[in-house]
Amino acid sequence: MGSSRAKEERAARRAKIEEMRRAEAARERRNRIITWTLSGVVLAAAAGGGWYLVQDARKEQDAKAAAVAAPVKGVKTLKDLTQNHVSTPVDYTTSPGVGGDHNPVWMNCDGDVYTEEIDETNAVHSLEHGAVWITYNDQAAAADVSTLQDRVERTPYTLMSPYAGQSSPITLSAWGNQLGVETASDPRVRQFLDKYVQGEQTPEPGAACTGGKSA
Repeated sequence: MGSSRAKEERAARRAKIEEMRRAEAARERRNRIITWTLSGVVLAAAAGGGWYLVQDARKEQDAKAAAVAAPVKGVKTLKDLTQNHVSTPVDYTTSPGVGGDHNPVWMNCDGDVYTEEIDETNAVHSLEHGAVWITYNDQAAAADVSTLQDRVERTPYTLMSPYAGQSSPITLSAWGNQLGVETASDPRVRQFLDKYVQGEQTPEPGAACTGGKSA
């Protein structure tokens, strides 16, 4: 009888151990399923986030391309400008000049800010290289001048100087193109820079803006 009870107890223990093993296996399966599911969610979120980032970057590029392609309101354009090198003064049809004959040496235009008037014929040569020349007269507010100086210093292929003989407080000039504005906060300032710094109007794209004439 004792032997029979012992067998029953061993059988019960084996059954209990087997039940515990099955329960543990079930828990492991559940944990694996949860891990796989969470990993899938994370990967899907990452992929989706990456897709949105790509889409956002593409939209930003498209918006910038559209902005560059769009005309800037108020810009005056001159065509068929000469490109001869001369060492004599030039009587330009705009003030400042936006193209035509110019000095053989360009004005440095790698974000250069000049606090005194510069030779117009040197600056026009900079425009030929794709630079934008920002000028101002005594009607421009000091805060606007400071804002534009900061922007020019951060923008390659630009230069800035005072120019007493212009009609607008602030004038932006590129080769064959010019815009007059009243304030630095005018949104067309940024539009002009985006469109014309090394823009399609440039006769000599990629030409140097350093190694020329400094103040």
